[in-house]
Amino acid sequence: MQKIFFIRAEWDQEAKVWVATSDDVPGLATEAETLEALSAKLERMVPELLEANGVSLGAEVPFELLARRFSVAQTAQVL
Repeated sequence: MQKIFFIRAEWDQEAKVWVATSDDVPGLATEAETLEALSAKLERMVPELLEANGVSLGAEVPFELLARRFSVAQTAQVL
């Protein structure tokens, strides 16, 4: 079975971007405004970074993108 590379994405509220990092992909640190744009960027970057780090690759490089975003909801004020 082929290894699945895990990538974390966290929302940076101040910069208004998703930031991706990974313990499985050495050197990975990138950002994008949407998860879709981030995923597309990762499809190019992950194989390049793995190859640059000497990781043997097959025809496909599977990765799982785990996204996390914290929010605070306001309740209606009761009078």
